[in-house]
Amino acid sequence: MKPSAKPSSWLEKGILIEKVNSVNLFKFTDELHARMQELIDKKQADSLTPEEAAELEAIGELIMIVTYMNGMIAAAAQKPQETETWEQRLDKN
Repeated sequence: MKPSAKPSSWLEKGILIEKVNSVNLFKFTDELHARMQELIDKKQADSLTPEEAAELEAIGELIMIVTYMNGMIAAAAQKPQETETWEQRLDKN
C-alpha cells in the first residue's frame, strides 16, 4: 500500500469486522499490523522519513478512532444487562 497520511487510506485494507462474544467489533488486518510495526521499527532506528512519520501518526489516529467505536459498541451491547435491578441480580446468585 502506498504510504498516506490519511487514516481513511486504511479503511479498505486495514480493517475488518469480527464477532467477539456475539458482538461485531472492528479489528485490524495483519497487513495494517505489519505496516505499523515496520514504521515503528524504522522510527526506533531513526530512519523514518517525514512521509512515513505522517503515516504512522495516521495509523495511530485510526487505532484511537476504532478503539473508541469498539468501546461504544461494547457499551451498547451491555445496556440490556444493565437494566436489571440489584434485586434481580441477587436472585440469580
